This record gives sequence, structure tokens and C-alpha cells, in this order.
Amino acid sequence: MQRRSRGINAGLILLLSQIFHVGISNIPPVTLATLVLNIWFFLNPLKPLFESCLSVEKCYQQKDWQRLLLSPLHHADDWHLYFNMASMLWKGIHLERRLGSRWFAYVIVTFSLLTGVLYLFLESALAEFLDEPGFRRNCAVGFSGVLFALKVLNNHYCPGGFANILGFPVPNRLACWAELLAIHFISPGTSFAGHLAGILVGLMYTHGPLKKIMKKCAGYSRYQDSYQYGWPAYSEEIPRNYDAYTAGLSEEEQLERALRASLWDRGTCGPSPPPYGFRLSPEEEMRRQRLRRFDHQ
Repeated sequence: MQRRSRGINAGLILLLSQIFHVGISNIPPVTLATLVLNIWFFLNPLKPLFESCLSVEKCYQQKDWQRLLLSPLHHADDWHLYFNMASMLWKGIHLERRLGSRWFAYVIVTFSLLTGVLYLFLESALAEFLDEPGFRRNCAVGFSGVLFALKVLNNHYCPGGFANILGFPVPNRLACWAELLAIHFISPGTSFAGHLAGILVGLMYTHGPLKKIMKKCAGYSRYQDSYQYGWPAYSEEIPRNYDAYTAGLSEEEQLERALRASLWDRGTCGPSPPPYGFRLSPEEEMRRQRLRRFDHQ
């Protein structure tokens, strides 16, 4: 983990320019609040990095559990902040509009805590199985673990298509794993366990019991209408009333009504050849003749 640079914060300036380019009014409230909070703690850190980073030794052995809350909100330098918050900007806009602001805020808080807890478990397990105490002293800081969890959600809701990882097209369902390896190939000093913890938390939500547990803890009702920032919390679960379009008719009744309306529009000028490229089957032709006789009565 590097110290924060003291020069011109080019990464922060670039991040602010990107936010204003998108437009503050176009950023949903929870996403905007997350960006502001991370920028604020970068400029006004509550504690130095070595007192806010997350490690097994500091958090578990020394019982400094407040690091679970502090570590996602602090960043090593301005470029660390830029890459994390630029990713949060685009993921947040998409996911908050889909999930609703209230539920998205719940997801952010839950993912932040669970990613930290799972990171401690992974580092402790590595130290135990590899007999390497250094894993317990590894200290991680930043929002990237939460972003990997959000990336799993984003790919779950948009499963098709490909992502460009180091110039290679990768299916979206595998993009988070490819990005995990690519980041640590390019920048070996990043926290592999922290990013892996984020992916696992995301999978627990999309394919495991986490989402149901969160709903139960929040007292969420499936048919509860919760609108935040203009989008429903679970738009895919809203029941649709198709009777407004079909008038309650069956498919056969809809076909008969459409055929009757078509024959009525053509008037009583007698039989005429069917439109170009359209041929009725013998059964439909017989039905059309019966309907014509009925309309003439």
C-alpha cells in the first residue's frame, strides 16, 4: 500500500471533470452520495492509511473492528480514488436505476461490510494453509472490493455481450474473473484477496442466499411498491395487466375479431383477390366466407 501523493491531485481533477461532464442531475442520489463521501474522506481522512486499512492482525487480533467501516472509504492516492470512483459512477448509474435508491443503498452498505469480513477470512485461511504469517499482516484499503461485487450484479442483469479485457473479448459472465487476473498481472501490488472477496459476495447475492436474507432482514414484501429516484425497486417483478391490450379475449377470439374488422373495412363490394404475398388456408377461406354471409344478413 503506497502513501498518498502530496503533489497536484490529477486523478481527483479528472474524476471531478468526469462527474460534471455526466451532470450531477443525471447521477442517482445514492451513487452521488457514495462519490462525494469517498472524495471527502480522501481530502479529509479520519485517520492515516495505516490506521484505517484492513488486516487480520489489526482487525481480528487487536479487535480494531472500526476498520471494516473505514477501509472502503479511504484510498491510497488520487489515481486509486479516480479508477475506483469512475467505475462506481457508471456501475452506480445503471444499478441504482434498476434496483431503486433505497435498495441500492442497502446493497452498498451490506457489500462493504461483507467484502471486508470475507477478505479477513481469505487472508486468515491463506496464512493457515500456506503457513505464511505475512498474509495476516496484509493491509488493504479502497472501494474496489465492493466494485467487484457490483460488477457481478451488473453482469448478472446484463448477461449477454462481451467485455474488452486487455484487448481480448471476454463474455460478460466471465468478465469479473478475467478482470481479476488482468489487474493482478498488470499491478501485482493490488489486493487479490480483496477483489476475490468482492466477486464471492456478488455471487452470494446473485446465486446464493444473500439476497433472500437481505429481504427478510429488511422486511421486504414482493409486491411492495418502492419508488426511489423515479425507478421502481424491482421493475422486473411488477405484474402486468395484459387485458388492457387483449380486452380479455382468447387468441382465437382476437383472430376472429381482427378478421371481421378487416372484412368490414373492405365493404360489400364482393370478393377480391387477397393482398400480394398473403394466402389463406382452405379452412380460413371457408371461415371468411361464412363471416361475409353473416355480415350481409
